[in-house]
Amino acid sequence: MKKIVPPFTKESAKQKVQIAEDAWNSKNPEKVSMAYSKDSQWRNRDQFFTGRKDIAHFLSDKWKNEQHYKLKKYLWSFTDNRISVRFEYEWQETNTGQWKRTHGNEHWEFDEEGLMRIRDMSANDINIEENERKFN
Repeated sequence: MKKIVPPFTKESAKQKVQIAEDAWNSKNPEKVSMAYSKDSQWRNRDQFFTGRKDIAHFLSDKWKNEQHYKLKKYLWSFTDNRISVRFEYEWQETNTGQWKRTHGNEHWEFDEEGLMRIRDMSANDINIEENERKFN
């Protein structure tokens, strides 16, 4: 597969979003972390951290608590080296069994090699019933 690098077109931005969605749905922290630059800066809700090791650690902890995780990302906008997405995902909380749907936005900035160097994420969780799930 050809590496997708800036500057983005509408088509390449959509491809980048789909690749990210597929990787996150794999729930493989090491695989996902490789899409980010070695010194990638993250804001995930109220958490801030830097680098692939911290990204993989965060994702590993995240997916221990989020069973049956299923994510969908939608391209919102793009420029030469930035992409914004809207996303939603559903999951079941490990400790309580409560189903949740998370809605949010991410803003991404990429380096010249196509690795994400900045990820800024905001999201909200809502409780749902299992029969309200959109993604199975």
